[in-house]
Amino acid sequence: MPAPQPRPNVQRIPAYVPGKPPEVRPGTTAYKLSSNENPYPPLPGVVEAADAAARQMNRYPDMGATALYAALAGHLGVPADHLSLATGSVGLIYQVLNGWCEPGDEGVYAWRSFEAYPIAATAAAATSVQVPVLPDGRHDLDAMAAAITDRTKVVQVCTPNNPTGPAVTQTELDAFLAKVPPHVLVVVDEAYLEFVRMDDPVDGIATYAAHDNVVLFRTFSKAYGLAGFRVGYAVSNAPIAAALRAVSLPFGVSSVAQAAAIASLEAHDALLERVEALVVERARVYDGLRELGWDVPEPQGNFVWFGLGERTGDFAAAADAVALTVRPFAGEGVRVSIGEVEANDRLLALAADFPR
Repeated sequence: MPAPQPRPNVQRIPAYVPGKPPEVRPGTTAYKLSSNENPYPPLPGVVEAADAAARQMNRYPDMGATALYAALAGHLGVPADHLSLATGSVGLIYQVLNGWCEPGDEGVYAWRSFEAYPIAATAAAATSVQVPVLPDGRHDLDAMAAAITDRTKVVQVCTPNNPTGPAVTQTELDAFLAKVPPHVLVVVDEAYLEFVRMDDPVDGIATYAAHDNVVLFRTFSKAYGLAGFRVGYAVSNAPIAAALRAVSLPFGVSSVAQAAAIASLEAHDALLERVEALVVERARVYDGLRELGWDVPEPQGNFVWFGLGERTGDFAAAADAVALTVRPFAGEGVRVSIGEVEANDRLLALAADFPR
């Protein structure tokens, strides 16, 4: 008799490729610049809050995340019932596609963009509609609007875009939203919003408040440095938030993660200092690369993008040879996180020697 088989779409799910860990090199400090992690340790008070919560690990977490929802509502100035949690923004991506897409429905997103988008779409038996980014790595929002059909249920706008780096302006987003039918859900994925420094930045809170079909995705993984605890949250109107909570994994966000997220919000001043330091380092790296003759997109996240095409593997190998682990996308380019100053110096030295 035949063995049990999963749905056909499950067998087509592309593998998620995580950032490689750094390899230990005798006499050399190895740096992991492949996962857009925050190089700083947890914010003040976070370890203590997590430790206290861990001492009650024999108990289930608060499934309603009452304290965290209250803290986020106060921090953002939104009603608590406009919030929904998940295990990182990746969890939110799965929730929205499973909650809104029937098999064969379409999800539109830029490409290349966050590699979880096609994975989650395939897992939901939805059809991915990938719209190429512009040569400078920006979203082609006009083409994305034109790609919407009667089958489109979800459109995802990643800003700043991972892995290419540029962010969408408020003017561009407003013009795009004016073209999107009201029954299509628009995800504004703001995983890196704290790092944005540009004219006319997106005001996500004002945008969702003005549009019933907009949902914001945010995370504690990047700027807040809680990548290992997996806490993401969405901001939307109450019906969308309720639907996202309905399809969420029960008890998905642990007690320790909830406590750490609350403590991180309470350390907001320290967060801003660290983010600003990373932004300064990003500018130094970007300016250094431009001075070396590299044509890299202007970064608005905590990473830079090298559009290397067929030389992608060579650059990744050259980085590995100097104990830098970067994130190659075969045939397209390499994303490199902004890390410690020494790591960034080593990247600039590598870029100086690598042929343009």
